[in-house]
Amino acid sequence: MENTNKIPRWDVSSIYPGIDSDEYRQALKDYESAMDDVTSLLDTADSLTKTANDSFDFATWLSKYLECKNKVHYLSRTLHAFAYILYSTDTTNTAYLNNITAVEKMGLKVEQQDIRFSRLLLAHQTSLPDFYKRFADYSEYKYLLEQTIEDTRHQMSSAEENLASDLNLTGGSAWGMLHEQIISNLADENGRTFNELRNLAYDPDPKVRKEAWKKEKELLAQNRIPFAASLNNLKGQTVTLNRRRNYGTALERSLNANRMSKKTLDALIGALEDSLPMWRKYFNAKASYLRKHSLTASETAGTDKDPGLAFYDLFAPLSASSDASGESLLEKKWSFEQARDYVLSEYKSFSDDMYEFAKNAFDNKWIDAEVRAGKVGGAYDEDFPKGHQSRILSNFTGAFSDIITLAHELGHAYHFSCMKGKPPVFYDYPMTLAESASTFAETITKQDMIAACSGNDRLCILDLDLQDASQIFVDILCRYYFENAVFNEREKSELNADDFCRLMLDAQEKTYGSGLNGERHEYMWAVKSHYYSPDLDFYNFPYAFGQLFSAALYMRFKKEGSEFAKTYREILSQTGNLSCEELCAKAGFDITTKEFWKGGMELYEKEVEAFCSEK
Repeated sequence: MENTNKIPRWDVSSIYPGIDSDEYRQALKDYESAMDDVTSLLDTADSLTKTANDSFDFATWLSKYLECKNKVHYLSRTLHAFAYILYSTDTTNTAYLNNITAVEKMGLKVEQQDIRFSRLLLAHQTSLPDFYKRFADYSEYKYLLEQTIEDTRHQMSSAEENLASDLNLTGGSAWGMLHEQIISNLADENGRTFNELRNLAYDPDPKVRKEAWKKEKELLAQNRIPFAASLNNLKGQTVTLNRRRNYGTALERSLNANRMSKKTLDALIGALEDSLPMWRKYFNAKASYLRKHSLTASETAGTDKDPGLAFYDLFAPLSASSDASGESLLEKKWSFEQARDYVLSEYKSFSDDMYEFAKNAFDNKWIDAEVRAGKVGGAYDEDFPKGHQSRILSNFTGAFSDIITLAHELGHAYHFSCMKGKPPVFYDYPMTLAESASTFAETITKQDMIAACSGNDRLCILDLDLQDASQIFVDILCRYYFENAVFNEREKSELNADDFCRLMLDAQEKTYGSGLNGERHEYMWAVKSHYYSPDLDFYNFPYAFGQLFSAALYMRFKKEGSEFAKTYREILSQTGNLSCEELCAKAGFDITTKEFWKGGMELYEKEVEAFCSEK
């Protein structure tokens, strides 16, 4: 058994020994060869379409194309994921940086092939009924092929799309990488990294939280010009391309990518807006508690005149009482091994299948949890078709919230494990559905803890769940408002740091409102990396989708018991080839109504009432 104080780094050798290995070089050659096979098929189809369109057996050709495309997707996803996980743990490593750039350049060919295929599919769409009849094994591709046809209607010419892909490497993608490099290497005068300062938002000492908040904003302000230039230019690129692709808004493009209708989004946003008074009630109650117990460094937060929380107290831990062993589960500093055992016990409470999966991930060193300079902040899961395995990055400090993060990211990886045996092209399920499994894992963990705790520990775990849920429902609504405003203004003019700060404070007022006092965070636009990706516009509302959808799944689990585990696995296995509405309908949910989403919010309404009555 490993040293209990040791926080692990992952082992990537079962994917590739390294970027200099013969195995990795061969994979790159295989990738090129597979792309050449696809190009040959596309050339044949183009030729037959022009010279013998009436006699062209498109159905047979399509079956061969999809077989080759799956080979390309297998290698493309594996190589891109491998390049990123290496780079993300050592962002200043020149070899890793060059490698990720090289793999991205190779991927341009795939993008160009996809454009050619989509145009062929549109031209031969009348042949699809014959294709499904003759090649019944491909019937599950129906939704993806129909979505491809719809996407094609939003494409520029082939030459323009190819040029856009080429320019993105030194455009949007480069601006995003600049932001990531600056953030991952920021440090204060004491050598504390930016990620370490961010983690101090959970520190029990109110003075430490406030000082870290001030220092964080100071570091961001010092870099406001490059951050603003990055975001302004990146969003400018998106506005220009969306206009040329005949998207009315960036939101329209995001909904299409998330396989979700505007009707569903409107219902979700409406439910979030209706819940704001409840969340402000929680924020005020927490501010009052912190004031009463001298757990805030704010001079005004939690007073009758200014009842809201200070921004740096959003994640403030409450003063938990000791358990029978003399140590609160919430206040103690957890070793990584203790965190591992806790997550495994929670996964086992749902199903043996989830437990065995998580145990394999820990035992085979799939997790990199050490905090260190040069490593990106936050947490993510990256999945690999090769060996059907995953790797999970986190920044483990020993706080109970880190356990929730591990449960969340392992939930993503479990989701991918449920796709085993499916064609690789189905591994790209939308963010809306991708967040359901991870949030479900969180919900199990938190709800079990709430049920197991009593007294002040119960109050603390209620707060932990509510503070996380408030980020999903309130802060994500804030980000949604912010990004909407950014796109609206960017279509008219250039934006600078002052503009982004103004729009962020406006969004915070619309959502948090009286839930916050005057000590806010106008630089949150410089913190969230999702704003800086050209492919992740409106990245965050899928988390709200996943949170409420998982709440509905959890309630069904509590009703059906262990038998639900099979249904749950089946739902996850179909997320790659159905729309959100179709998949949820199979689970018995109509997500196009606000009533559905408000029903999921009932779980948190009960928690807010319990928190307010017990505080």
